[in-house]
Amino acid sequence: MAQGNYSHIEIPADNVDRAVGFYKSVFGWKFETIPGFEGYELYQTAAGREGIGGGIGKRGQTAGKEIRNYIDVDSVDDAVAKVKQHGGKLVLPKAEVMGQGWYAVVTDSEGNEFAVWQNDPNARRG
Repeated sequence: MAQGNYSHIEIPADNVDRAVGFYKSVFGWKFETIPGFEGYELYQTAAGREGIGGGIGKRGQTAGKEIRNYIDVDSVDDAVAKVKQHGGKLVLPKAEVMGQGWYAVVTDSEGNEFAVWQNDPNARRG
């Protein structure tokens, strides 16, 4: 994915199975369970890779408490520095998703929360 594109939209749920059923039934989203990430289901909004994907996780446990948009960046560290330079704030520091990449949660100049995501160049992609 290119720098600045939305890459992942995370939806918190009180009941992950119920939420998965809802989005499957209403929109026809495809879901995938990843071993080692129990309580978190990945989704793809359209057939193939042209749709935006994301995940549904247990609110406040395997996902945040609110919907969180992830934006691709070349470097989480550089993006966080730019966010701070332009009036945003760091909410959660850089963290690793083992074998996938790194993210940090920030706010924009208006207080809206989002995450920046850096892919691990060594991660295996499907």
